[in-house]
Amino acid sequence: MTTYNLALIPGDGIGVDVTEAAMRVMVAAGARFGFDLKSETLPWSCAYYHETGAMMPENGIAYLRGFDAIYLGAVGWPLSVPDAVSLHGLLLPIRKAFNQYANIRPHRLLAGVEGPLRTDGFDILCIRENTEGEYAGAGGRVHHGMQNEVAVETSVFTRAGVERILRFGFEQAQARRKHLTSVTKSNAQKYSMVFWDEVTRELAADYPDVTVNHMHIDAMAAKMVMAPQDLDVVVASNLFGDILTDLGAAIQGGLGFAASANINPDRSAPSMFEPVHGSAPDIAGKNIANPIAAIWSGVMMLEHLGEAAAAEAVLTAVEAVTGQGIGTRPGKNTTEEITTAVMAALEV
Repeated sequence: MTTYNLALIPGDGIGVDVTEAAMRVMVAAGARFGFDLKSETLPWSCAYYHETGAMMPENGIAYLRGFDAIYLGAVGWPLSVPDAVSLHGLLLPIRKAFNQYANIRPHRLLAGVEGPLRTDGFDILCIRENTEGEYAGAGGRVHHGMQNEVAVETSVFTRAGVERILRFGFEQAQARRKHLTSVTKSNAQKYSMVFWDEVTRELAADYPDVTVNHMHIDAMAAKMVMAPQDLDVVVASNLFGDILTDLGAAIQGGLGFAASANINPDRSAPSMFEPVHGSAPDIAGKNIANPIAAIWSGVMMLEHLGEAAAAEAVLTAVEAVTGQGIGTRPGKNTTEEITTAVMAALEV
């Protein structure tokens, strides 16, 4: 029997609730399809920060390198730890250290889920550059607290970084409906975004079977609301991809359905899988958090590990449950009710 070693980082708030729920489903899938998920729970979180002064230990990255995948619940407790501290202390260092440059987020309505739009016929795969761009962390502040204080944040776009995320997007488009939309703001950002557009056009020649569309971020936001069914694979920079995927979560029924994967495509280091709904401190521990985004993220993890049949079975089970109206609206069902229903559907 194949065994996969997982680093489990439940993190903060409802991250603890949904990680426990999702792992029950993943373990059940392993039992059905003949593989074992061996997990080690790591306490790295804002609570850990209060205890130690750091979001993870100094050897955290080196320790994570030995796992087949990382499963993250949520990070953040803004009442006591600034988001900039929690984000730059745990999530971003993992993404960058393990070269998880492709952030993948699927956007479609699951069976039985009603979104805010009149259409339900969209199936969008958003691919966000995950390690540089606007979130490179290049910059600084001088003259703190003075009238002439200056803050500088510099975006960093390398040819290697832009080319690899676009190639990844083209390859995903080839495996889907062969349409790619590249999102920039090149009419206003005449260096970085013009550069991105140029690289997109260069690479398009290598993928003649893929239709390419260029859109500005503002027009793209409108497109996702007015005609999401026209979109297939969407590729964007770190910031633009971050914004668009929250919009994507909204049109697919809410953050309770927003799954993601931080992928290292060459598999030289572990990839990380996480729901993107955040830690939601106000509902933590109340058994009301929707675990579907976490379970869907687990589906993406199983796919990455090579367990495609198990991944398909879990997502089918999720849709069987949402098709019955379970877990489709906030507060309608408890975390436990949704999890139990998915596990029962998986056994059918």
